[in-house]
Amino acid sequence: MVVTQRLGPYYDLSYHRHMAVVNFRTDERAERALAELTADGSTVSDAIRQALVDAVRLRRREQMRRESLEAGADPADLGESRQVLAEMGELRAW
Repeated sequence: MVVTQRLGPYYDLSYHRHMAVVNFRTDERAERALAELTADGSTVSDAIRQALVDAVRLRRREQMRRESLEAGADPADLGESRQVLAEMGELRAW
């Protein structure tokens, strides 16, 4: 059984068994990216799957980086970190 969900004017999301099939329209920029990603012999499907995984990984890293910068700029958080470091230093055996 195939279930198709219209997600916008440019792409549909279809589920066939347990895998989704996504159809979308490319533009020049996407075509250039696909050409680069498939230059090593990868299929378009493999390149898109890997690009999605890479995009999520990058998004998560950027979120962690933003959170780290925010924590590093928070005086209360810095004070607490210094206090923990001082307490850990007191626990040293040497």
